[in-house]
Amino acid sequence: MNIGEIAKLAGVSRSTVSYVLSGKRQVSPELHERVARVIEEAGYRPNATARALAEGSTRTIGLVIPPAGPRLSVDQLHFVGAVAEAAVDRDFDVLLSPERQQSFERMITEKRVDGVILMETVLRDPRVTRLIDEGFPFVTIGRTGADDAHSWVDLDYAGLVTEGVRRLHALGHKAIALVNRPQELLDHEYGPAFRAADAFEKIVVELEIAGVARCCEDNTDAAADCLDHILADVPEITAVLTVNERSLVGLVTALSHRGKEIPTDVSLLAVTSVRNATAARPQISAADVPAAEMGEAAVDALLRRIRSSTAPNVLLAPPFIDRGSTAPPRH
Repeated sequence: MNIGEIAKLAGVSRSTVSYVLSGKRQVSPELHERVARVIEEAGYRPNATARALAEGSTRTIGLVIPPAGPRLSVDQLHFVGAVAEAAVDRDFDVLLSPERQQSFERMITEKRVDGVILMETVLRDPRVTRLIDEGFPFVTIGRTGADDAHSWVDLDYAGLVTEGVRRLHALGHKAIALVNRPQELLDHEYGPAFRAADAFEKIVVELEIAGVARCCEDNTDAAADCLDHILADVPEITAVLTVNERSLVGLVTALSHRGKEIPTDVSLLAVTSVRNATAARPQISAADVPAAEMGEAAVDALLRRIRSSTAPNVLLAPPFIDRGSTAPPRH
């Protein structure tokens, strides 16, 4: 079934059918209903390529995400899946690009997509500068230092770290550690790591408590070494807050191997995915990262940028869910 056949069955011109499908021009309610009824009965679906050409768009968005290691991590794949699902629901496809300059440039210069979602952003992100200079529609998952120059969706790491420390302090903890992302990311001003470190430094000063922040590589094995450094620096540590979800299970294991029971000896609080929080034993009280909500919000923001050049920024702060891994310290 094509537009000509739809027009013949409805007793209208091809242009009328085209106007009903595209919405570019108003038609009378009677004609619109007649054409819509024929389309529904025939199960007609416009050819995607033809429709894209007619609309002057690709009906495709780009997702640029550098792998956390040799390949995308499970946590990153949750974001990829969330973006893909939201895009499909809105009748768009997704072109996935790793952090390679050639791939990124082809996506932009050859107009392979209508807009781009950038992930794993740093405060001074050259990809953001490139897209702004090109005038290309884009949205970031994560903020940069040029927040007012583009639209973004982000998790409030500063607010969550501040709240997490306050929660532990309210339980009576006076010596608290922060396990952050790798030092390399902090040195490159990776948004979540930078904001977490900054917020932690400020809140421990405000509350006048002992605080130590350590960077940890994104793997299970590194957690043990990180914990040893923390305990060596501040032996009286009774609570740990971590924003490094990829080393969370390793941190739980390292505490156990050192005779530290959760939460009797050490309270543990995290900002992580619900999958990581509930996979650990014991389960970890955490602010669960809402990957699905963030992916959907990013797609909606990008589509608004494509259509109108403006979109509101979205800052999410999920609540901490108590799973029993925090308690008052021993006296």
